[in-house]
Amino acid sequence: MIHLLGRANSTNVWKPLWVLEELGLPYERTDVGMEHGVVDTPEYRALNPNGRVPSLRHGDVELWESNSVCRYLCLLAGGDAKGLYPTAPGARASVDRWLDWQLSTLSPAERDLFWNMVRTPEEKRDMKAVAAAVTNSAKCWAIIEDRLGDGRPYIEGDTLTLADIVLGCFARRWLGEEVRVAGMPEFPKLNAWFARISERPGFQRWVAPKLF
Repeated sequence: MIHLLGRANSTNVWKPLWVLEELGLPYERTDVGMEHGVVDTPEYRALNPNGRVPSLRHGDVELWESNSVCRYLCLLAGGDAKGLYPTAPGARASVDRWLDWQLSTLSPAERDLFWNMVRTPEEKRDMKAVAAAVTNSAKCWAIIEDRLGDGRPYIEGDTLTLADIVLGCFARRWLGEEVRVAGMPEFPKLNAWFARISERPGFQRWVAPKLF
């Protein structure tokens, strides 16, 4: 059995949960992190020395880093994992670059927006940091708006891939009413893509609930 460890309100836990739903793989999940604790115990640190979520156990496989967990699940499913992770080298590399971009560029750009507006009491919010995060995040989402500009329904073309799942989890944060502040630009093509992916059962189950 695939065992995923991580709290359901973590964006990085959403990713593999959504992938698991798309692939139809049986799994169990345990809440760990933040209010659930566990991550600072010696046992958990032996599994994940970073003390973060998610972590995965599957047989003798122990893995951390959400995007790596998503890739592993797709490889476990075999083939192109129902289109999520193409087998052709160029197509796979194209998906992978968006997962890397999320880690290197998008996440740092929007972190202060999410943490201030969702995880910080209103009276303690750093609105200067929020404004900077809106500006930096908008530059990132403008890249996705341009990517979708030729009419492609998904990031990599006609089918849903890991790129849509990983970026879709962060689009949930950007487009969610919980973080809306003055000065956030509108991206029509991004909105249409988000509406499309938000209909997926895995999104509805794990990503759609209110941010907290």
